[in-house]
Amino acid sequence: VQLVESGGGLVQAGGSLTLSCAASGSPFSILNMGWYRQAPGKQRELVAKITSAGGTINYSDSVKGRFTISRDNAKNTLYLHMNSLKPEDTAVYYCLARHYLTMKTHYDYWGQGTQVTVSS
Repeated sequence: VQLVESGGGLVQAGGSLTLSCAASGSPFSILNMGWYRQAPGKQRELVAKITSAGGTINYSDSVKGRFTISRDNAKNTLYLHMNSLKPEDTAVYYCLARHYLTMKTHYDYWGQGTQVTVSS
């Protein structure tokens, strides 16, 4: 599975950005997907995740109510709509694809990341 993120950039606090993650190499509709981020000096953390059919969505408490994860299985693309951005949202954002082989076994695939910088 190959993942390519886009849409990052510099935005002022309170602004909005939409990230995209284009997937190839595997049927997109069977993949559970997620967005993670990593700020300088910090561990990578989950931002939001969505199951293969989009039936279950989870957000970290820090972005709940401001960010929306969605997917278009016809376009093989995952999205992260980010509103009311704060300086603490500044990080490299990574797309994750998780392919479950069994209920207990899965492979994870990561994109190269896209930088989001929020100025105060």
